[in-house]
Amino acid sequence: MPEDREAEKAGKRRSALTAFLREEARAQGFDLCRITRPDAIPQAAVRLGQFLDKGHHGTMGWMAETRERRGDPRVLWSETRSIVVFGLNYGPDEDPRGVLEKKDKAAISVYARNRDYHDIIKGRLKEIATRFAARSKEDVKVFVDTAPVMEKPLAGAAGLGWQGKHTNLVSRAFGSWLFLGSMFTTADIEPDEPEIDHCGSCRACLDVCPTNAFPAPYQLDARRCISYLTIEHKGPIDPELRPMIGNRIYGCDDCLAACPWNKFASAASEMKLVARDDLKEPSIAFLLTLDDAAFRAFFSGSPVKRVGRDRFIRNVLIAAGNSGEPSLIGRCCELAEDPSPVVRGMAVWALSRLMTSGEFRAFAAQRHDEADEEVRAEWTLAGVL
Repeated sequence: MPEDREAEKAGKRRSALTAFLREEARAQGFDLCRITRPDAIPQAAVRLGQFLDKGHHGTMGWMAETRERRGDPRVLWSETRSIVVFGLNYGPDEDPRGVLEKKDKAAISVYARNRDYHDIIKGRLKEIATRFAARSKEDVKVFVDTAPVMEKPLAGAAGLGWQGKHTNLVSRAFGSWLFLGSMFTTADIEPDEPEIDHCGSCRACLDVCPTNAFPAPYQLDARRCISYLTIEHKGPIDPELRPMIGNRIYGCDDCLAACPWNKFASAASEMKLVARDDLKEPSIAFLLTLDDAAFRAFFSGSPVKRVGRDRFIRNVLIAAGNSGEPSLIGRCCELAEDPSPVVRGMAVWALSRLMTSGEFRAFAAQRHDEADEEVRAEWTLAGVL
C-alpha cells in the first residue's frame, strides 16, 4: 500500500541520517552521538524552577532570565523535531586531586587545562551541522553550554548517560568526564533509548564535597559550590567558605573525580584534547605575579581567561592564605595596594593568615585609609578596624 511504502521510505531516511551523523561525529573526534526528542525532558522545567526558587543559582541571574527557554527546547526553537547530543571525553590521565596536597601549588579544574572547550566543540559541531544540512535539506542550530539549553537532561534522554547525584552527567563508558554539545534540527530522526540511573546507594560524590554544596542527592546549591565561587561569583567570597576552598583556584573536580564509574574511563587521546603541562600544577607564587597583560598572555586560549585577572587573583590569594607559606607574604603585601578592591580585600585576608598577629598589626598600622567599603570589611574581619 502507498502508506506502507511511504513509511518504509521515511524509516530508511531516518536510518541513513542517523548513520551519517554517527560517522561524522567519529570523524570529528566525538566519543558519543545520540538522539532525542525536544519533548523528552518534561521534568527539567520543574526541577529548574525548584532550583531557582530556592535561590540555589546564586548571582547567575541569566538562569532566571532564560527560565522558560531553558526549561523547554521547543520554546528556544519551536521547529525543532530532533536533538542530537554529542559527548567528548576529556578524562585526565591521573586523579586530579593529587595537587590538593601540594599547598604551594594551585589546582585548576581538568576541563580548563585544555583550550576552551566551547571553541573546540562548537567548531566541530558546525562542521557536522553544515554537512548534515546539505545531506538532509533540513535546518540546524548548534549549541555549546552558553545557550539556554539543558544539555545534561537531554544527554540522559538521548542515552549518553544519566545525571548523577552530583547533578553532572555520568557515562558507563567515560565516567564523569564528558564535554557536551547539541545540534537542534527540523529533521525527523529516530530517537535513542534513554539511560537509566546507575548510582544506586553510592554517595561518593556527595561526601567528598569540601563545602557541602549538595543539600540532598541530585540537588546542588551553587552558592556553596567551589566551581561557582571561583568562576561565576564576582565579589568577595564568603569568609566561612574560604578555608574550605584550599588551593582550588579555578573550578573543582572533587565530586567528578570521586565517581566510581571513572574506573571505566580512559584518558582523552592527544588527538582530541591536549592539556597544557604548565596548567596542571602551577605555583601559587608565580600566579600571584600576574598583572592584566601577563594574565591574558599566560591564559591565552584557555577558559580561565574569561574570569578576568582580578577575579582570578582573588582566587589565588585565597589559596595563598590557605597555604601556610610565609614566602608568599611579600607579594601579598604588594597586592594589598592593588587598584582592584576585590584583590586588595583578599590580600588582607591572606596576610591575616600568613603573618603572625604582631606582624599583621604592624602592617595594618602602616596602611593608608581605605575608602572601599568591602575592603574595609576585610580589615574589620581581620580584627584591626
